[in-house]
Amino acid sequence: AFDDGLRAAGATDFLTLSRSGWAGSQRFSSAIWSGDVASTFEALRDQVRAGLNMAMSGIPWWTTDIGGFCPIFRLHGYRAPMEKPMPATGAGNEVWSFGEEAYGIIRELLFLRERLRPYLKLQMRLAAEKGLPPMRPLFVDFPNDEICAAVEDQFLLGPDILVAPVLAEGARERKVYLPAGADWIDAKEGTPQPGGEWRSVEAPLESVPVFLRKGSGLEKIFQSSG
Repeated sequence: AFDDGLRAAGATDFLTLSRSGWAGSQRFSSAIWSGDVASTFEALRDQVRAGLNMAMSGIPWWTTDIGGFCPIFRLHGYRAPMEKPMPATGAGNEVWSFGEEAYGIIRELLFLRERLRPYLKLQMRLAAEKGLPPMRPLFVDFPNDEICAAVEDQFLLGPDILVAPVLAEGARERKVYLPAGADWIDAKEGTPQPGGEWRSVEAPLESVPVFLRKGSGLEKIFQSSG
């Protein structure tokens, strides 16, 4: 209905942000978001799986309430404590609302996202032209690696960035699988890593484990300071 109305009014370049969608919604320039998400690690774990399953459903433009590497940057969601009756928002939700240490980390991530903008635009163009989701399971790009089919807590952002988010409160390291068929570079350290191996990776508060496909030329983007 929105698509018909906008086109009837003469609009030719638009995007509809919707909290629900069905198979085929992508043809109406719809970006689906997964609803109001709580600020818990349990919810974060669910969002990673939700995004990967949405990608496999043929809907490439999907996002979750921040944070995360998602195509759409949207500060939104439930923030405790909530007042009664429940308002539209709870506690502070701005990037500076969580203390100086958190703000410093978030600030650097905002600069990183700006440096990644050309790469993100390319992935969104490919999504529009070919339906290839920017956030996708490892097996999409590595179908011959059987282990990739079983990994559900990591994802690829485009073909060259592997993200292994920290999904447990207080965790400061995690295991990461690097797909076979490519060599990888630790985005933080700049050190090369072979594919086809599990690795135990440090994950301090200020650093999400990210690996870059060797030869992608993205190393400077991640190692530059804002």
